[in-house]
Order: sequence, then structure tokens, then C-alpha cells
Amino acid sequence: MEEKTKLEELKYQSGFGNHFSSEAIAGALPLDQNSPLVCPYGLYAEQISGTSFTSPRKLNQRSWLYRIKPSVTHEPFKPRVPAHKKLVSEFDASNSRTNPTQLRWRPEDIPESETDFVDGLFTICGAGSSFLRHGFAIHMYVANKGMKDSAFCNADGNFLLVPQAGRLWIETECGRLLVSPGEIAVIPQGFRFSVDLPDGKSRGYVAEIYGAHFQLPDLGPIGANGLAAPRDFLAPTAWFEEGLWPEYTIVQKFGGELFTAKQEFSPFNVVAWHGNYVPYKYDLQKFCPYNTVLLDHGDPSINTVLTAPTDKPGVALLDFVIFPPRWLVAEHTFRPPYYHRNCMSEFMGLIYGAYEAKADGFLPGGASLHSCMTPHGPDTTTYEATIARVNAMAPSKLTGTMAFMFESALIPRVCHWALESPFLDHDYYQCWIGLKSHFSRIDLNKTNVEPTEKEPGASE
Repeated sequence: MEEKTKLEELKYQSGFGNHFSSEAIAGALPLDQNSPLVCPYGLYAEQISGTSFTSPRKLNQRSWLYRIKPSVTHEPFKPRVPAHKKLVSEFDASNSRTNPTQLRWRPEDIPESETDFVDGLFTICGAGSSFLRHGFAIHMYVANKGMKDSAFCNADGNFLLVPQAGRLWIETECGRLLVSPGEIAVIPQGFRFSVDLPDGKSRGYVAEIYGAHFQLPDLGPIGANGLAAPRDFLAPTAWFEEGLWPEYTIVQKFGGELFTAKQEFSPFNVVAWHGNYVPYKYDLQKFCPYNTVLLDHGDPSINTVLTAPTDKPGVALLDFVIFPPRWLVAEHTFRPPYYHRNCMSEFMGLIYGAYEAKADGFLPGGASLHSCMTPHGPDTTTYEATIARVNAMAPSKLTGTMAFMFESALIPRVCHWALESPFLDHDYYQCWIGLKSHFSRIDLNKTNVEPTEKEPGASE
């Protein structure tokens, strides 16, 4: 493990949506064509398609992998034993419920029994169906053991991984990624990958989208620069394992169920590859946030890192939004997030630090869900402390914090086990109960009130 975690061993390629090329052995990439009669070094050519063949060229995603043995070389898939009973990819009344109440969960304990990434992954909520290629799921994971002699493949959708505690060492068919808390990784649909834990334990969040891919949001009037810069996204470089590997197991998530197949080699046997369909990582500290510089509070969409759009302009299947360190300078403005009812549904997590709208109870590794049109906003302590500083609102900087939000136009159903979890905070609503009325018919903001015009005949 020590050898694996040396940063100097890893090399990345920079860019988002680029057509990359990488080879672990010089000359392993074929010249002039994708599928020659005989590939260099006797490799097999294999394409992985993330979009349909006839998708518009600007949206088409695919890569060519040149591997020692093709991925088709495995025994038939069989239902995994024991079955994983807490993964969902088609949300209905049999596995989830609707609930408009504000929900919050405390951090899930990392188990004492040996648990790898696959066994520690469980669904919190979601909507839609992987079978219909439209929808999303939000999962969490807790793990204390690396995956051994096995790889995971998600045939249902793309994973966006957000580690909160403990680094992830991710081996993929395109190479290796080291992902620390404060970074994210995206594993596109269909890629085989394995997760090891350099720090022994890990906990985090996972967003999954069906039938779409993440892209950078349009910048509109912001201009050509800002938010997440394409150059800061990092794709792996080719790296491979060779030789016999008896009883290697491929774990495939298909329709929310897990299946396993045996093979005699590592799936990470890709000596070279090229294309634009590739796993990648991003450091959230490199995000360039925007904020109001005079008055009022901007909408959280201004801090969107990645978006998975729907066919309706401006409406997201899933947005990934962050609340990073930044200066707060607005004058005569309630600076924490405003009270809100939203046609979108908001799932929030906290990677580290404290969230500006919740003074208590929202902990790193915890989560909250405010569904479509469910009221939410700052808790009582935050509100009262903020308005008490009405005459002392100097510029201030939020530091040491990183919260995030998965936001979707779809209305999520919440899994039974999430609603029955011992980590569900049944007293969450209490954080708003203390909000009192400050209403007064005398507007204290008006210091220079003009006298009203008297009616004729009125006395002094």
C-alpha cells in the first residue's frame, strides 16, 4: 500500500472532454486506424461506447482500449451470493417511499466487520429507472477494506464519487486515480474499477445518473473563465497488469442487482488507449467561485461544478454544486442562504468544516434532503446570530469548509432503510421551531420617515 500511495508514481492528463491518448509501452497505440488486422504487441482492440453510435458528434463519447485479453473472456454472470439488498436503480413503492418532510442523517459509522466499497455501498434516495435510461440515485458508502481480486462495473449509470473521510485508490481500465477528501472522481458507465483504501477506512457519498453524462455548465454572462476550469480535470494515464490471475471476480451492477463472473486475468490489462470516454478526478479547492459584491445572496447554481442536463434547457437531471471557502461582502444583506422552497430537490452533504446555514447538527459525513417544494433555510441559531450583527457586517471570509449539493428536477423517493436508519435525525425540525416573529408595524430600517400629509381639518 505504501508503494501505491506515492504521489510521484501517478501521472495524469489534463482537460475535460478532451480526446486523450495514452500508452504504457511506446508504440502500443495503432497508427492511422482504430482496429487493425493485427494490433501492436499482439493486443486486442476493444471499443467502449458511452453514447449511441449516432449521437451528435459534439456529444459522442467513446474510447478504444488495446488490451492483453478482451473483457469478453469470462464465465457467465450469476447472481451475487450473498445478495446486496440495499442498492436500488428503479424506484417504486416496493423499495422506497415519498416523504416531503425535511430529512437529515448523522454520519454513518464505519463498520467493524470487514467491508469493502461494494458491500459498504447503499442507496439513500433517487428517482426514475436505469431500465428506462432516465433518473438518478444517491448512495453513501462506508468501508474499511480494499477490494481484493475483484473489480466493480456499473452497467446502470455514471458514478460521481465524493470521499468524505479516507482516500480512495481507484484502479480503472484507463489507469489509476488517487482521490482524497476534497476531491471528486467520475467513473463513467461500464468501466471496470477497483477501490483500495490507503488510509484503512473511508466514508463518502456517490451520485449516480442514468442515461446522461456530466458536463461543465455553461458560463453565460460570466464569460469565458470561472467556476471549474477544464484544465483542472485530470484523467489517468495507461497502466496495466499482466499474467494469470485465477478466480478474479467481476462484480456487475445491472438493474440495481449485483452479478458476478469469474475470469483468469486482471481487467486492468489495457496497455494503451485513446478516446474521450474516460474516468477523471477534480480537486474542489481549484474551483473559482463567484459571489455578489454589493447586495443580496446569489442563487446556489452560481457554484455548479458539473451538470447532467435534461432535454429541457436549464433543467438538470442532476447538478453537483459546492459551497467552498469564499469572501462574503454584501451590504445590507442577510448573507447566509435564504429561506427557500424549490421546484428542484436538494440533497446536501458536508465534507469538512461547518455549513454556513446550520450552526448545529449538520456534521461532516452527514446528509440532508429537502425535496421538491419542502421549505428549508438557516436554523434559528444562524438566523438570530446574523441579524444581531446588523451594525457590524464587515467583509468576512468563510474558511475551512466544503459542503456540496446534489440537485435534481426529479422528485426522489427515499429508501425504506434510510427512513428507518438509526442515524436519521428525528429532531431535525427542531432547528427551525425556535424561529420567532420579529414583525413590527414600525419599520426599523426606515430611519428618516417623512411625515404623512394631514387631512383637511385634522387637529395637531
